Amino acid sequence: MSTGKNTKGYETPNHPYQGERIAEESDLLSRYGLKNKEELWRAQSELRRMRREARRLLGEAQGDVDAAQEAGSEFVARLRRIGVLGDNDDISTVLSLDVTDLLERRLQTVAYRQGFASSTKQARQFIVHGHVTVDGARVTRPSVKVDVSDEGAIAFDETSPLADDLHPERAESQE
Repeated sequence: MSTGKNTKGYETPNHPYQGERIAEESDLLSRYGLKNKEELWRAQSELRRMRREARRLLGEAQGDVDAAQEAGSEFVARLRRIGVLGDNDDISTVLSLDVTDLLERRLQTVAYRQGFASSTKQARQFIVHGHVTVDGARVTRPSVKVDVSDEGAIAFDETSPLADDLHPERAESQE
């Protein structure tokens, strides 16, 4: 008998057709090289959970930001570690975060921004095909959140053909 939970890790939009929302989602999908809307909805649901936790902590502290920060120190530390919050941001900043703040921390986006690929879709392909390592470990999930401390540790796997600077795809992406 399985003990795993059978729930989706995301919420779908309430209304199936809203032209403005669909256009905005399509823009984000192309800008961040996401495979489908499910990936976007997962990020939006994760952001929703973060905001909910911040509101809960602020509510329990009755609006006292310092007390809420103390109570949610592990929560804030995690957000700082993955680069969603800056060192000087407090817990109330979580409420003003946007879904793009989370999408920017995906391995796919970070690898593209660092010049490992010429597009976010190409970065995704390199990751899925096992060409990219983070801190020496091969990662094949483009959605992994990259810790700020691991940003400099992203590299091509030494066994990958892409590790060669003269590889045709590398020459394109390094321009």
